[in-house]
Amino acid sequence: SDDTGNRLRFQLELEFVQCLANPNYLNFLAQRGYFKDKAFVNYLKYLLYWKEPEYAKYLKYPQCLHMLELLQYEHFRKELVNAQCAKFIDEQQILHWQHYSRKRMRLQQALAEQQQQNSTSVK
Repeated sequence: SDDTGNRLRFQLELEFVQCLANPNYLNFLAQRGYFKDKAFVNYLKYLLYWKEPEYAKYLKYPQCLHMLELLQYEHFRKELVNAQCAKFIDEQQILHWQHYSRKRMRLQQALAEQQQQNSTSVK
């Protein structure tokens, strides 16, 4: 029964931590006063264990760790009440993903060209 409880807790915390990657969800939490609740803020501090590699490897949205880190700061939590703040964060994430995708594609192309040159010169 302990294993089942631990597994459920792991799944719930994993899902919640990943939700923190969504700036609109953060805005929702801020507008409903969650970030003013000391117990909730302490819970966010507790969740920092997800930054450890043994837990982080399960994350699909690693940017949630950056948001979790920022949520440790009262000023950031207060700013999230403003929908414009959430919109700005959302736009910055999209720009990051676009840049990352283009950069990754260029790196993969360069690697493929290098491997092709290496295989041609070996023959």
